[in-house]
Amino acid sequence: MTATDHAVGLIRIAALAASDKLATDLVAFDVSEQLAITDAFLLATGANDRQVKAIVEEIEDKLREADAKPIRREGHQDGRWVLLDYGEIVVHVQHSEEREYYALERLWRDCPAIELPAEVHGPAGPGSAGPGSGSTEG
Repeated sequence: MTATDHAVGLIRIAALAASDKLATDLVAFDVSEQLAITDAFLLATGANDRQVKAIVEEIEDKLREADAKPIRREGHQDGRWVLLDYGEIVVHVQHSEEREYYALERLWRDCPAIELPAEVHGPAGPGSAGPGSGSTEG
């Protein structure tokens, strides 16, 4: 089983929204083979708490326009690691320190990457080099 086309579409909408707010290290994984509860993850990084919150709000706005409604939202108060659960997709927006410390991409590196739109260019932040860094160049 692979992520549905709808889930991939939502990931791309969320990635574009995050990129609009200058998120870095954007990377998406098809986790449908590993997890029964969701199809895909999007990881994004903000440089500070305020940027993390701005990224989250933009993602929520754009997904709302696509008629996607969150099931759960956690961590927004602190602005260090915000999890947005939309059922089919889960979005993790992390402060750069949390992203580096928890390195979620290491946990999911065996899952297929989801190609993000060319417009998603988030400048590289710490630890972004190497495979799975979110680059769509090839």
